[in-house]
Amino acid sequence: MKDSYSGYNIVLPKLEDNQPLSDIDNYIKLKGFNSYKKAINLSKDGVIEEVKKSKLRGRGGACFPTGLKWSFMPKIPDSPTYLCVNCDESEPGSFKDRQIVEFNPFQLIEGIMISGYCMDISKAFIYIRGEYHKWAEIMRAAINAAKERNILNADTIDIVVHEGAGAYICGEETSLMNSIEGDRPYPRIKPPFPAQNGLWGCPTTINNVETIAAVPWIIENGGEAFSKVGAEAQPGTILYGVSGNVNKPGVYELATGIPLRELIYDVCGGIPNDKKIKAVIPGGSSMPPLDASELDVCMDEGSLSKIGSHIGTAGVMVIDEDADIVDLTQRIAHFYHHESCGQCTPCREGCGWIEKILKRINAGEGVSSDIDLMLDICDNIEGNTVCALGDAMAWPVRGFIQKFRSEFEAKVNHEVIAPAKNITHGKRSQVLMEVRK
Repeated sequence: MKDSYSGYNIVLPKLEDNQPLSDIDNYIKLKGFNSYKKAINLSKDGVIEEVKKSKLRGRGGACFPTGLKWSFMPKIPDSPTYLCVNCDESEPGSFKDRQIVEFNPFQLIEGIMISGYCMDISKAFIYIRGEYHKWAEIMRAAINAAKERNILNADTIDIVVHEGAGAYICGEETSLMNSIEGDRPYPRIKPPFPAQNGLWGCPTTINNVETIAAVPWIIENGGEAFSKVGAEAQPGTILYGVSGNVNKPGVYELATGIPLRELIYDVCGGIPNDKKIKAVIPGGSSMPPLDASELDVCMDEGSLSKIGSHIGTAGVMVIDEDADIVDLTQRIAHFYHHESCGQCTPCREGCGWIEKILKRINAGEGVSSDIDLMLDICDNIEGNTVCALGDAMAWPVRGFIQKFRSEFEAKVNHEVIAPAKNITHGKRSQVLMEVRK
């Protein structure tokens, strides 16, 4: 792969196929746990400052600066403190955290150890979605292996794998804490924030699996080195989970800031049967979609937010010209309606209302006013709920209507939908090259 942008020149150590990193001996062979040894020779504040220097942002969707979040943890003598590692990963289109658990669990463990050291945390919970039973067992086996080697002991941190019951809402940090406590996973109103009032009322930090797994590299190589990889405002590598209509779907670790067109065509081999792209959801099903004219955007939060979308979980969902956008929107709406906890009226009623309207349109019983009615409902949901699930419903629905309104109108008017127009894969624009400079 060519050095066309910052990050391609990173060379990672490799093992033979029969020497997986999920084996603790192989992880140690590649200097595993050296970063933890290095961290404990720094002051606790020094470790946090190094993470701040890295400009690492959360990889779970919110993109909050990790070092800044860690600095919020208060120093309260004799008070229990907790770390929650979010592996709920229930966002449709996101499947990268389970890859870390399966193929590199000890890097996650080392990241937890470093995090525990610098924030004075005595206990960490890896909250893993109920459907990930296989991965929960893999994680438990890795923890036991680290204990057998005395890597995890009374002087480090106690790590517990906690399986959820398969609710999407538990990916929200306060719902996750309620679930661990054994309560119904309703989101909590903030403030107070988890750092002040988290698990059982004690200081708590919540980070995504991928975020924590990035920490050992930062400590070993320095925060400044990490900050120079990829996009300036959101640096480092990121796991892109590419699915949908591409020839080579999968999880790819690349620097942030890769152009979306390059990711789809050069990395993932383009579209099956050379079909045209109709739309792309860049960060999991809750993110506003892009149309075919927006493929030259760079894959980082700053670039995507400028055109009205977000990086989210970097779960890239590629949709080709044959897709029925109205049907796709209905399926997304059904998911979020089904997963709403029902605590907030705008989300509980609004999500159901939108799904009913889309079903009516798809059944050939829609009317023209239905389209604007859905937009009005989205406006009343967004920003009016305790957590972001309502927004997760409103963003894709509004985005698909705004960018593919003709398809909704065609179904309402019982018309045949014309083939999608597209910008074919070719030479990048001069504008893109200027942005990347």
